[in-house]
Amino acid sequence: MKIKRRKQAKHILSAYRNFFGFREPYQILVDGTFCKMSVQYNVPIKDNLGKYLQSDFQCLTTRCVLNELEMLGESVYAAKMVAQRFQTYSCSHRKKPVSAQSCLKLLIGNENSKKFVIATQDFELTKFANQIPGVPVLYFHQNNLILDKMSEASLKRVNDISQGKAEPTPAMQNSIQTLKMEANLISGSPIKKKRKRPGGPNSLSCKKSKKLKGAHQQGSAIHEPGDRRRKKRSRRSKQSTTS
Repeated sequence: MKIKRRKQAKHILSAYRNFFGFREPYQILVDGTFCKMSVQYNVPIKDNLGKYLQSDFQCLTTRCVLNELEMLGESVYAAKMVAQRFQTYSCSHRKKPVSAQSCLKLLIGNENSKKFVIATQDFELTKFANQIPGVPVLYFHQNNLILDKMSEASLKRVNDISQGKAEPTPAMQNSIQTLKMEANLISGSPIKKKRKRPGGPNSLSCKKSKKLKGAHQQGSAIHEPGDRRRKKRSRRSKQSTTS
C-alpha cells in the first residue's frame, strides 16, 4: 500500500512539473493544523515527507502561522514547537499579523506564482486552493500523508493547454524551448544523422574457396618434376668438375 501511494504521489508531482513549472526543491507551506495533526499521530513531518515524496523539498511556515499558534496557548504548544523548526517565509504581515488561513491565501494568490505546496487540514483553505489552477495540497489521513489529486481547476488548465485553448505557462514554454534547442529544431532544420554503412567482411575471418585451394595444389604438383631435374643436373655438373 505504501509503494502504491508513493507511485501516485510521484505521478502527481510529475504532472505539476510538466504543466505548471514546479521544480525541486519543492516549497511546502505548512500551517498550524498540519503540525497539530502530526503531533496527534506522532508522525515526524520531514522524515515522512522525504520517504513519501522521494524528492528534495523545503518546509516553510509564516510569522502569521506562528503568531496564531502562540495566541491559542498551551493546547497547541507541541504544534507550535514543530512549526518553529521550519524556515519562516517572509510575508507582508509583519506589522499587522493576520490569521494563518488569510496569510496562506494571500501567498497563493490567483496563480500560485511561487509554486507553493500547501500542507494543511483546514477545509476552507483546501477549498480555496482547489479553485486555483496549479496548487498541490498535502494532508493527513489518520497517520498517512496524502498528496491530493489534481483539482478540477488544475485538470481544466491541463486540458486547455493540451488542446491549444490556453497558452502554456512561462515555465512550460522554457522547457519546450530547451527541448527544441537540444533537438536543433529552432531553425526548422534538424541535423540529419549519418547512417552507418555496412562494412565489408573481415578478411581474417574469410575462408579460402576450395577452387583456389585445388588450383594451388595442382600448380605445386606441376612444378615438382622440373625442380627435381634441375637438382639432378646441378649434382652432375658438380661431380664432373671434381673429377
